[in-house]
Amino acid sequence: MAARNVDVRKRITALFFLLFFVFLLLNVRLFWLQLVRGSWYQQQALQNRIREIVVEPKRGVIYDRNGNELAVSISTEACYAVPAEVAKSGKTAYVARELSRILEMKEEDVYELLTRKQHSVWIKFKLTQEQAKEIREKKLPGIGIIPKPQRYYPKKNLACHVLGIAGDYNQGLEGIEVAYDKELSGLEGRLLVEYDAAGHEIPESTHQFIEPEQGLSVVLTIDQTIQYIAERELDKIFQERSPKSATIIVMDPHTGEILAMANRPDFDPNNYQKYSNQARRNKAIADSYEPGSTFKIVTLAAALEEKVADRNDRFFDPGSIRVNGEVIHCWLPEGHGSQTLAEVVQNSCNPGFITLGLRLGVQKLYKYIKAFGFGSCLGIDLPGEATGIIIPENQVKPVDLATISIGQANSVTPLQMVTALSAVVNGGKLMKPYLVKELRNSEGKVVKRFRPQVLRQVISPETSRLERELLESVVTKGSGRNAYIEGYSVGGKTGTAQKPLPGGGYSTTDYIASFLGFAPVDDPRLVALVVVDSPQGYPYYGGTVAAPVFREVVRDSLRYLGVPMRYRPEEKSAGENMTVVPPVVNLPLQEAEKILKEAGLECSRVGNGEIVYGQIPPDGVEVRRGSKVLLDLRPPESTANGKREVPNLQGKTLRDAAELLGMMGLVLVPEGDDLPTGIAVEQDPQPGTSLPAGGRVRVKFRPPPNIEVEP
Repeated sequence: MAARNVDVRKRITALFFLLFFVFLLLNVRLFWLQLVRGSWYQQQALQNRIREIVVEPKRGVIYDRNGNELAVSISTEACYAVPAEVAKSGKTAYVARELSRILEMKEEDVYELLTRKQHSVWIKFKLTQEQAKEIREKKLPGIGIIPKPQRYYPKKNLACHVLGIAGDYNQGLEGIEVAYDKELSGLEGRLLVEYDAAGHEIPESTHQFIEPEQGLSVVLTIDQTIQYIAERELDKIFQERSPKSATIIVMDPHTGEILAMANRPDFDPNNYQKYSNQARRNKAIADSYEPGSTFKIVTLAAALEEKVADRNDRFFDPGSIRVNGEVIHCWLPEGHGSQTLAEVVQNSCNPGFITLGLRLGVQKLYKYIKAFGFGSCLGIDLPGEATGIIIPENQVKPVDLATISIGQANSVTPLQMVTALSAVVNGGKLMKPYLVKELRNSEGKVVKRFRPQVLRQVISPETSRLERELLESVVTKGSGRNAYIEGYSVGGKTGTAQKPLPGGGYSTTDYIASFLGFAPVDDPRLVALVVVDSPQGYPYYGGTVAAPVFREVVRDSLRYLGVPMRYRPEEKSAGENMTVVPPVVNLPLQEAEKILKEAGLECSRVGNGEIVYGQIPPDGVEVRRGSKVLLDLRPPESTANGKREVPNLQGKTLRDAAELLGMMGLVLVPEGDDLPTGIAVEQDPQPGTSLPAGGRVRVKFRPPPNIEVEP
C-alpha cells in the first residue's frame, strides 16, 4: 500500500512539473508575442484592417509668358474596384455586367480587371456626372467613386508639341509635361479606410485622408499670341500648298527665348490617343533636313570673320563651277556674271558661295559649323532633340566642301538654324535656346528662375553688323522680296533644297522651301524660320512659298510687341517697283498670261498657238513691274536635239508637269476642262516612250477627290 502511494505521488509530482514547464513555455511565448514582437503584430493587424487608396495630386499649371493657362488639372470622377471585396460578395459577374453597361466598356475587359490579384484597380477615368451618379446609386460591392485630377488643355492644339501630353495616371509622357514631370507632379495623398476580418468596412471607423500636395507651375517663354499667329499661318499654307509637314520657330535673338514653336500636322493633347505618333512628333527639334541656301549664312559669317572676303570683292559666275572634276551649277543656268559680294548674297549665287567655302578650307569652315552648334545638341529643355548629321571633318573631300558651303550634304534641325541666325545677328553670341522662364509654387511665388545663357562667342560684333546689312539686301533687292515688311527693315535668306533620295542622289520633284530671317535689322527683336516640306504645285521656291509666311508672322508679331517702325522710303520703292519674272514655258497661254499678270507684268506674243514654247526675259530675272515679257508661241522643230524618254506624270499638277516636260524639250498638251486643273490621271504616250524634241504629250487632268483625313 505504501509503495503504491509513493508511486502515485511521483506521478503527481511529474505531472505538476510537466504542467509547470508547459505554463512556463506559454508565459515565455506570451512574453515574446506581447512585449518583444507586440508592435510588429500590431502593425500587421493594422495593415490587415486598413486599406490604402492613393490620391494623386493636381499637376502644376503650365502658363505662357504672360500668365495665360495652357495646361491645367481638373477634378474628374474616377471609378475604382477592390477585387477582394467583389470576390467575397459572390457577384463578380453581375458587377462586371453592370459596370460595362454604365461605363460603355467591354464586359470581358471589366471582368478581367475585377479578378486581378491586386489590392485595388482603376476601372475608368473621366466619368460623366450621369455615370458617377448611377454607380453610386447601384452600391455595387467593392466599387467606389473618387475624385481624380486629370490634365486638360484649354487651348486644345495650340502649342501642342511644346506642351506634350500627360497620361491617365497623371504622369508626363511628352514635351514639357515629361521634361518637368518631377516638378509638375507634386506629392501623392492617401485615403485610409478600416475593414473587418470578413472584408467589410467597419462602421463609424476612422477614415483618414492625407491631402496631396500640388506640383509646381511652369511659366514658358512661349507667347500665346505669337504662337497663335504662327499656327494661323501654318494652317493657311497647308490649305494652299498641301505640304507633307511645316514648321515655324520664332526666337528672341538676344536671350534665346523661344516665343513660338509650331508644327503641322498637329494634334489635340486632350485626345492624343486618336493621333499617330508622327502627328505628335516635334519636327522643330527632332527632325533634320538639308537646309539648302539658308545655310549660306554660316559660310558668309565664316568668310567675313576669317577675312577671306570683304564686301568690295568681286566674283564671276558663268553659270557653274568645277570642283575636283565635278560640275556644280548655279540655279540661274546662264549665270550671274560679275558680282560684288553683296550681289552674290542677294542672288544666292552657288558658285560665289562655293568660292568662299574653298577659300576657307575644311578646317576653318568646320570650326564655324561646330561653333554655331551644328552636329550637337543645343540643350533645349525638351526631350528628343536631334543633333543633325554632319560629315566627319576628316572625311570631307573638295566636292563635299563645295556642297556643304551651299547647304547640301549636311543635315540640321530647324532649332539649330534659328539659333545660328540669332548668333549671326545679335553680335555674335550663341545663346542656349530655352522654353521655361520660371517655376512657381501653389501660392504663385517664384521658386526658380531661368536666365539667358551664352554658350560662346562665335563671330565679332563687327562681322555681325556687316552680315546683317548683307542679309537685308536679300529682302530689298534679292530673292527674299516676298519677306519685305512695310515700315520695318528685314533681313534673311531663302532656301529651296532638293530632298535626298533613299538610294542616293536628289529628287527632282520634292523640295524643302524655307526662309530664315530677322527684323528689325538695326536691333533685331525677332528671328524666325519657316520650313515647308514638299509643297505641292508651282512655284515651290523658298522665296515664293516660305517668305510670305515669314512676312505675315513677323509683321503681326512686331506690331503686337509694339516695336517702333523703321520706315525708309527707298525700302518701299525697292520692294514695290521690282519683281521677278516667273517661269511660264510649256504652260497654256491663258494660264501663262494669268501668272504674269499676278506678278505685275504684261506680255506680248510672237507666233500663233496656245502653248508657250519660250519666254524673254527668262524666269528668275529681276525687272520693273509693268515690264513686258515676250511669249514665243511657235512650236520648235521636232527633229532637233535627238530623242527623249517620256516621264511618268501621274499625280503631278499641271505646272509641275509643264515644267518637267519643258526641261526635257517636250510639249505638254493638257486636256480636261477649258482650263485644266488638278492632278494628272492619264497620259499619252505612256511613260518610257521615246519622242523627238518638241514632241507632244497629252495629259488629262482632274481635280483631286475630297479626302477626309482622320486625326
